[in-house]
Amino acid sequence: MEIEIKPDGVWYHGSNVLFSTLRTNSTITQWKELAEAFSHQPSRLAYDDDGVISHNGVEKGYLYIIDEPIDLQNDIYQHPRTTMDENAEFLTKRPLKVKMICEL
Repeated sequence: MEIEIKPDGVWYHGSNVLFSTLRTNSTITQWKELAEAFSHQPSRLAYDDDGVISHNGVEKGYLYIIDEPIDLQNDIYQHPRTTMDENAEFLTKRPLKVKMICEL
């Protein structure tokens, strides 16, 4: 599956914990549904060529957006050990302000 990164796009993080600052080395994505799935803390997650996600997570989740500008060159990098397609998930190089936008 091809995932396009939009330099000024929205970045998401899914978690089952409430907080206001995302720690360094946390995972972020521009794929909202992926962040939503990860918020449920699955031990298994997969998606098909059409982007339909399946997972076994059951935790209550929270969806966050990154609440400050992201510099693609200096603030994030491709997750080096991902099993997902390119541009699906990135790791943060520094703490980032977040805003919780919904409970899942």
